[in-house]
Amino acid sequence: MCTFHYTDQSKLYRNYLLTLWSIVRNISHIGHVLSHTSQLQPWSTVGASMPCTQVLVPIRASDYQRTHRQQPWRSNMGYENIELVPLSRTKAMTNYTGDPMSNMTTQPLKFPNLVTGYERNPVHASQAAMYTRYTPNEWYQKQIKFYNEANTNRQYSERIRNDAVKVMRTAEEKIQYGQYDTSRRLGERISDVTFWRNEVASELERLIQESERLQDCRSVLEKAIQDIEGPLHIAEECLYHRESRKGTELIHDDTEKSLLCEIGNLRNNEKKLEACLDKCKDQLRNCRAVQNQLELDMKNKEGALGIDMLCHQLNNHSQGLQYYAGIEKFDPCVSEQETWAEAANRIVQKSQTERTKSCQLRTDAEALINRVAQEIWDAWTNTNNAVSRRCSELLEAKSKLQQHLHKIQQEIFDVEKNIELMRKSIADKSYALKVAHTRLEARMHRPELELCRDYAHMSLQKEIDDINQQVERMHKMLKELENQHQRLLRTRNEMEHDMALKIDAMYIDKEKVCGLRRAYPINALFRF
Repeated sequence: MCTFHYTDQSKLYRNYLLTLWSIVRNISHIGHVLSHTSQLQPWSTVGASMPCTQVLVPIRASDYQRTHRQQPWRSNMGYENIELVPLSRTKAMTNYTGDPMSNMTTQPLKFPNLVTGYERNPVHASQAAMYTRYTPNEWYQKQIKFYNEANTNRQYSERIRNDAVKVMRTAEEKIQYGQYDTSRRLGERISDVTFWRNEVASELERLIQESERLQDCRSVLEKAIQDIEGPLHIAEECLYHRESRKGTELIHDDTEKSLLCEIGNLRNNEKKLEACLDKCKDQLRNCRAVQNQLELDMKNKEGALGIDMLCHQLNNHSQGLQYYAGIEKFDPCVSEQETWAEAANRIVQKSQTERTKSCQLRTDAEALINRVAQEIWDAWTNTNNAVSRRCSELLEAKSKLQQHLHKIQQEIFDVEKNIELMRKSIADKSYALKVAHTRLEARMHRPELELCRDYAHMSLQKEIDDINQQVERMHKMLKELENQHQRLLRTRNEMEHDMALKIDAMYIDKEKVCGLRRAYPINALFRF
């Protein structure tokens, strides 16, 4: 109910139409918001009676285009901010609001909520019902679709089961036959590998016996070469250590010439021994290579035989069976059945040929031993004498350098004392300069005509100029002293660096080189 306190009926009718139109637009916008949020906001608390609240609806540019032309009760116009103001007097006018400036009064309408028991906006409930319901025809069509899909899937599943049974039976037959054929071929392979393994083992035994008889000749040659390697290694180590000298100490002196001559002599003697015994060493190398091939071939055959026997014993109930994805596509084989047998036969024939050659090469191995031994000893003695002379020269140069370094150090000490005195003198002049500056600045505050350029003012200016000149002159002298100090330091550093180089060179020649050459590295040079 609404009570109108106006006499002008036309004005009341106009206000009623405006209020009705505003409420319709507000309800349309609330329904649009609910369609996006999918939430029903409670209108008020349970059992509470509250006036119509103020609803502020924001205006967005996109909201003017979100219209619903399918429902005639929805407006296609834009939205604006609407304020619902409670009426102040007597009875309420349903859900409508009058002119805020008028004397109309209203009370809020209450709508029961059958779902939650709370009071909610009836517009919310109507919008939710319209957007969350399906038609009976849609429900029926959905059930029919489920029934047809179930029948189709059941028939297809039955056909798949029948085909799967046939595939399983065929696969079982083929797999059993393939497994039997593979086992038979593995047995044949085991027989072939066993035969060739026995052949290789017997030939390997005969070759080892021949190698043992040839070992005496080889031991003589190895002893000769090893005895030469000792002095050669020491001479090369001495050269290597002397290459670590630095600066001017890295010179080509008599010691280095003697070392180079000794190395050349050792290498020439080594080449003579190697040239004399080259055939014997080659034969020993060939015998060892063939022996390695036989051992490797025998080891490979034993490994392959063990693997084939293990594979021959495997069945479907064995333990340790695993899947190896893609292994059937990987082919690591390097030979065929025929080439495998030819390779085994070729290794056996090569071993027989090398055994025949080895019987002809056990002869003299020490023809040049005495002459080589004398040449090695002479070169060793000459090098030791040259190293001793060089150590004496370095020691004398080091003594003279230490004397000059002591004098330079004393001069550096004197210059540093002079620099400190100069700096202290410059610092002392700062007090006189501050006094003159303070006097001059204080006299600048004299009033008016008393601010005169008198003799005292000119004397202060002259005093400041003199002090600055003297300080500048002292700074120049200090700079010269510092430069000279740097030159002395640089000279001292150079001399210390040269001293370090000489000490390092003496350490290399006296400790490293002479330390390596104190004892002759060969007790019994060769076995005669």
